[in-house]
Amino acid sequence: MENELRIDEQPALRRPVLIAAFRGWSDGGQAATLAGGTLVRAWDAKRFAEIDPEGFVDFQSTRPTVTLDEGLMRQIEWPETSFHAATIPGADRDAVILLGVEPNYRWRAFNDLVVGLARDLGVELVVTLGALLADVPHTREAPVTGAASDISLVEELGLQPSRYEGPTGIVGVLHDACRQAGIPSVSLWSAVPHYVSLAPSPRAARALCDRLGELLGTELDLSELEEAEEIYAEQITEAVASDPETAAYVEELERRADSIAELFDDDDLPTGESLAAELSQFLRDRESGDSPPA
Repeated sequence: MENELRIDEQPALRRPVLIAAFRGWSDGGQAATLAGGTLVRAWDAKRFAEIDPEGFVDFQSTRPTVTLDEGLMRQIEWPETSFHAATIPGADRDAVILLGVEPNYRWRAFNDLVVGLARDLGVELVVTLGALLADVPHTREAPVTGAASDISLVEELGLQPSRYEGPTGIVGVLHDACRQAGIPSVSLWSAVPHYVSLAPSPRAARALCDRLGELLGTELDLSELEEAEEIYAEQITEAVASDPETAAYVEELERRADSIAELFDDDDLPTGESLAAELSQFLRDRESGDSPPA
């Protein structure tokens, strides 16, 4: 289709980094898109382009929504993928923030549009934000794991090469498209407690923003997320306390998380990926009766 990428005005950017977050498979607890939206507001990012959803989204699975304008006129809001330009405070580079919904169709064509725009804008680095559901407690910091496919980028940013094999989403396909296009890319994932998967997780979103700030060498104003995080923790704790079985389960997650953390010093903390794996294995051992004695 023609004009699937609509550009209002192409911005002039300094050594831009593209930061992408998608609703859907890679957005557990809505943490990735919550982080991306926070960046748009904190950096006062200006929308300058969008991808027409018509050829990419199944509107029966991701439906448009109806809103009222002054209680009289109905408006349709379509699922969208939009691009926003911003200056990164305290940095010598700018950002392009991509907020979208994981497409249902034509993933390669979709990524061609994203990578093509990245090339035209001179993007030097692509960072995707994701969130996964894991056996982690809501009362502890949300673990974040970072990975990059380019070994030099892994060493430069202190990340790790990805060892994941299995099903992937639009984030994984976008990274492959970047690799083929010669654009360095990084993937950041936060862990969200699976027992509150339907609740938006400002804690996991803040953890993503903190790690992103470290990568970009800038401090982010996360007061919006920090306030929401306090309310989130209080509400989840209250809900958990009302169910003894869930409360006991969370206490076990806490004990396991704390015991794992004690095995590492501050310079060798486990990644979110390894922490989630350790917790999952521990619970499987408990269920099978193979756990070591306390």
